[in-house]
Amino acid sequence: MSVPPVLFAHLHRKARLVDIRSGATIDKQELWRQIETRAKALAKAGVVGGCAAVAHRNPLACLRDIFALWTVGAMALVVNPAITAEERANVMTTTGAMALLDGEEIHRSTVRSVFTGPLHIEAPALTLMTSGTTGHPKGIVHTQRSLSSRIALNVAAIGSADLERSLCVLPLHFGHGLIGNVLTVLAAGGTLYLWPQPGIEEMQGFGPLVDREQITFMSSTPSFWKVAMRLSPRPEWKMRRVHVGSAPLSAEAWSSIAGWIGTRRVLNMYGMTETANWIAGASLEDREPTDGFVGKPWGGTWAVLDGEGNIRNKGFGEVLVASPSIMTCYLGMEDATAAAFIGPWFRTGDIGMIAEDGGLTLVGRIKHEINRGGIKIPAEEIDLLLERHPHVEEACAFPLADPVAGEAVAAAVVLRKGGEVEAIKAWCRERCRPEAVPTRIFPLDAIPRNDRGKIVRDHVREEALRQHKARQRA
Repeated sequence: MSVPPVLFAHLHRKARLVDIRSGATIDKQELWRQIETRAKALAKAGVVGGCAAVAHRNPLACLRDIFALWTVGAMALVVNPAITAEERANVMTTTGAMALLDGEEIHRSTVRSVFTGPLHIEAPALTLMTSGTTGHPKGIVHTQRSLSSRIALNVAAIGSADLERSLCVLPLHFGHGLIGNVLTVLAAGGTLYLWPQPGIEEMQGFGPLVDREQITFMSSTPSFWKVAMRLSPRPEWKMRRVHVGSAPLSAEAWSSIAGWIGTRRVLNMYGMTETANWIAGASLEDREPTDGFVGKPWGGTWAVLDGEGNIRNKGFGEVLVASPSIMTCYLGMEDATAAAFIGPWFRTGDIGMIAEDGGLTLVGRIKHEINRGGIKIPAEEIDLLLERHPHVEEACAFPLADPVAGEAVAAAVVLRKGGEVEAIKAWCRERCRPEAVPTRIFPLDAIPRNDRGKIVRDHVREEALRQHKARQRA
């Protein structure tokens, strides 16, 4: 008999999973049976201890394999199943993963590990990849303790009653989906309906699904609601609570969502993978919508680092967070990990204002990330990818406003002789996940720089658009 990992023991005995697409329904007992069977197969294949990558499109299989890896003492490295074979190979090589699980077959690597027994609560348990699959993968590492802390805080803040029948429309390689939508609901004993990343045609059935299953809770991104309100009939059933996060939510969009679903219990959420999902949320029940307002912290505390390097409990600056759910490290990136902390404080990279009452309003990001529907894509990653192309001399990526995803990936490039934009896009589609492929590429004679010789991405975007408009007028 295998020993259940700590997080599985935390799941409520009444928890139930329903896969909308296949119709499969399993309870906690059946989930454990499948986990045990898979754990035996992993052990037989030598996948014990160390870490292994999980890249399932099937959400039930993904969850099963995560728990199965924990059962054999291994860390689960969860990646986007849409990444290319080249990206997968890069992840495996740079993380030292001993296997890739993307179906029933177990793809072993040359990495060997020694069995460690049941995973210790303080040992690395889960790594979520947030970026860098075309360069050095950036993995965020959590222990069972940090995950358990976040899940317990989530359940306490939300309440089991609201989580009774929950809908997950986010992928499980996304912390927002796996931790906030899946593990939190199962720990509360709810029934979880899995419907990750519904396509455009499927979205027409969103309202009817909410009505049919009488969904009480869901959490998604602003871009999901833009599509839902455009394509789906409005549900008659009133959900008890709705979270919106992983991307900026405007006051106008906040109000529109609440009006469309017929409740003011819509919360603008703040969180990140490094904090194991949510750390705060503000409801329209409590105040009128305000751009960037995310309320007060759910467990832990926050502060700001001002321009003089002082840590203050109110005022303007970079947002710092202290919480039991903070990550352990960035996988294999000691310098990046050290730079992410000031003593016990995690540096979020967000700029915000903490009011006298402790409420936080977010203003912007320090780093240049392109936020496509809640998926953060570092511009530098796209630069490096494009500059690998034999016909690209230099590249500079930046975001463009997008009515559905919030931001789209665009780039300015200096082409070598024979370079063609459409051919470069096709080349990118073969080498990186779909959301990271530039939708617009602007050829420039040179990438503009400031007087110190540095590239300012906003200036590059302005110049690229200016030249594009000039060509259209000519």
